[in-house]
Amino acid sequence: MPYATSSDGVRLHYEEVGHGTPILFVHEFAADGASWEPQMRYFSRGHRCIAYSARGYTPSEIPGDDASYGWEHFRDDTLAVLDHLQTRAAHFVGLSMGAYSSLQAALKAPERVLSLTLAGAGSGFEASRLQGFRDQCKADGDRFAREGSATLAQLAGMTSGRIPFLVKDPRGFQEFFDALARHDPNGSAFTMRNFQGGRPPLSEFTTQLKQLTTPTLIIVGDEDDACIESSLFLKQHITASGLAMFPKTGHVLNHEEPALFNDTVGRFLELVEAGRWGPRDPRSVRA
Repeated sequence: MPYATSSDGVRLHYEEVGHGTPILFVHEFAADGASWEPQMRYFSRGHRCIAYSARGYTPSEIPGDDASYGWEHFRDDTLAVLDHLQTRAAHFVGLSMGAYSSLQAALKAPERVLSLTLAGAGSGFEASRLQGFRDQCKADGDRFAREGSATLAQLAGMTSGRIPFLVKDPRGFQEFFDALARHDPNGSAFTMRNFQGGRPPLSEFTTQLKQLTTPTLIIVGDEDDACIESSLFLKQHITASGLAMFPKTGHVLNHEEPALFNDTVGRFLELVEAGRWGPRDPRSVRA
């Protein structure tokens, strides 16, 4: 198995396929690198596609301490994978947790990020709900460690934003749920307590977001209630951003609507690579 090594020595399993401008896929909490298979198959026809499993997700390494799971580690791991592959820059496509890490990579090292696709970004964004969100993350993480994979799958797999997937595509949802039930509960516990529950809300990066010039596509499902407000926030503050809302869709965008997801991201990448995805014209902003 191929592995990259993070700046703090954690081994990260990755896969790559195809040739062309690189795309780095960064997965959500309830998934791993294999969850991007519908995108790896589609985009590898014209791009070099790279997907990896984050620390805490087998077959990547599972560090045994809370201090190894800060949001900065996940951000820097995206760049470590590119470094290992001797890749100067790539299009970043991130879902949920992966969207947060991708955005942070662009804020830290914009020269490494050709474009950003931020799908299902921002649960925990609302200031009034932030402490409650953090408390819930800690409680859920403790339960994962104490009760194991079955509890992990039930708590993380049956959240409100995932129910539209269950209703729309029971077979696809079952595959997603079964894969989640195979996750290492300790790795998920560390990730939930520290990354999910400890990351700063997007509102703390308002100034940096206004200065970001990276072409950005924001995608959200209209039944993913936890991420709609944060997606609008990103649209309002990233000048070179566009927003796509998928109808009757929840949080697992790349599996729930794979064809629509691939088409939307594909059109975005075509415009970026043609130099046609620029900042918003100030004349279009209502005074």
